[in-house]
Amino acid sequence: MPIPPSLTVVIAAYNESEALPLLHPRLVQALAGTPVDARILYVDDGSRDGTWDALQRLAESDPRVSLLRLSRNFGKELALTAGLDLVETDAALVLDADGQDPPELIPAFVEKWREGFDVVYGTRSARAGESWLKRATANAFYRVINRLSDTPIPTDTGDFRLLSRRALDGLRQLRERQRFMKGLFAWVGYPQAAILYERGPRIAGGSKYNYWRLWNLALEGITGFSTVPLRAATYLGLATALSAFAYGGWVIAKTLLWGDPVQGWPTTMAVMLFLGGVQLVALGIIGEYLGRLYLEAKQRPLYLVRERWPRD
Repeated sequence: MPIPPSLTVVIAAYNESEALPLLHPRLVQALAGTPVDARILYVDDGSRDGTWDALQRLAESDPRVSLLRLSRNFGKELALTAGLDLVETDAALVLDADGQDPPELIPAFVEKWREGFDVVYGTRSARAGESWLKRATANAFYRVINRLSDTPIPTDTGDFRLLSRRALDGLRQLRERQRFMKGLFAWVGYPQAAILYERGPRIAGGSKYNYWRLWNLALEGITGFSTVPLRAATYLGLATALSAFAYGGWVIAKTLLWGDPVQGWPTTMAVMLFLGGVQLVALGIIGEYLGRLYLEAKQRPLYLVRERWPRD
């Protein structure tokens, strides 16, 4: 009998004690119909509720389950990195803990993988349970970052995807601290395929991503995969300087030809505020990139592990 390929499902969870007991049975049922040697790795990203206790109960009842507990909340991107770093199987599949991405699609992902695709990702054709504002801003973000970045990032696509062994090995070489996983998944390249699906509402609990965290994630993506904002700041500064020089030349010529009756205070203030605003915007953009260089220069570890299950 041929040995079936092995697969690890990686799930990062933060304060998901209500959702995990509902998600796990669905996951088990989906894996039962999949021709793989399946394992499940849950990563507790420093939860403050009963998530770790709920995960231990799942591990005690299912020998395929292993657990990783981080020392604090590092954020979803680093929690996923911690989980994927531990995968030793032929492939890994990333699944959200909130149940919005259906585990019932795992057999379809595995089928695409066995056809020869190294990365199989789920693309949302519908997003139930989300406000129109969140859908609109997400749609706009994917369009903007694809115009700015040299790395094509699939639109309307989250972290729900399968990675082959060589894609995982490539991903492990990317150790930057400020991580935008959707971009890193795309950066590794290799043959990729999409599976359309309708994303459902959360099965329990509430979203851990408010608009402020989503905005910061968008900044991570844009600054991590594009230098266009820096170039735009350069061009904006150049255009502003040329305009200022032209206006200054006009003021000097007008004074020499017709004199100056000491008027123009509103114009002076408008020009000063405009130039000051442009400078502050340019400095802000430069500061974003400089801050990321500062964090990278510290060379701190990406995450710290508090506990593993089963214990070493």
